[in-house]
Amino acid sequence: MWEKELELAKNLAVKAGKKIMEYYHDTFTVSVKSDDSPVTSADLAANRIIINALVENFPSYAILSEENNDDFARLENDYVWIIDPLDGTKDFVDHSDGFAVNIALCYKHKLVVGVVYVPVTEELFFASKGNGSYFSHGEYTDRIHVNDKLENLTCLISKHHFNDAEKNAISRHSDKITNCFAAGASIKPCLIAKGDAEISYRLSSSTKEWDTAAPQIILEEAGGFLLKTNGEPITYNRHDVYNREGYVLMNRKENFLL
Repeated sequence: MWEKELELAKNLAVKAGKKIMEYYHDTFTVSVKSDDSPVTSADLAANRIIINALVENFPSYAILSEENNDDFARLENDYVWIIDPLDGTKDFVDHSDGFAVNIALCYKHKLVVGVVYVPVTEELFFASKGNGSYFSHGEYTDRIHVNDKLENLTCLISKHHFNDAEKNAISRHSDKITNCFAAGASIKPCLIAKGDAEISYRLSSSTKEWDTAAPQIILEEAGGFLLKTNGEPITYNRHDVYNREGYVLMNRKENFLL
């Protein structure tokens, strides 16, 4: 189940990522949206590639995208694509490698497909419900799983959004968290899914559904957890798309450290 949706999402993420890299190596325009977040011509070009193909191949499915107006008709649809065509626009503008393409599908508010593609490194992470998580780079593809570490934890932090609440949480658990390094927002859950780190915090209300949907199912299908600060998982296709409670990423539930 979900094979057709997953295959299309993988192909579109790579196609959109290659278009993004054309802008990355050439020129692009930057403007500021009403919520003060940046948007570039690369975001919009990637969005067109993804949306046009999703509409053509799955015309009955609704779409929630960062770069599309939300008319809330999606709330009446069991199937909703959740898209961030260029997650980490600030990283893109800075010419760093922390940006990615996020494509997810939810069915009745639960995630069933997720794809994260990192254009600079050409790394692809993907998962579907009940089928595990995978990492692909070039000709190499393999199933991935979180590690079992409960001590000497590596915490992934944000370059642009690292706040005092997150610093304090890390400090409170310095007996267990012994190393920190920065990674892109949607890349953090993928690195934990791959076993390269164990924990990460986003203790603010700034993220939205399209920031977490694709990475969440990749982390969960690899055996990890993305939980709100009350310990509950995030559900999708909500009227309010903000993840207002913040969240914690972890390899094991024992590492739900607040």
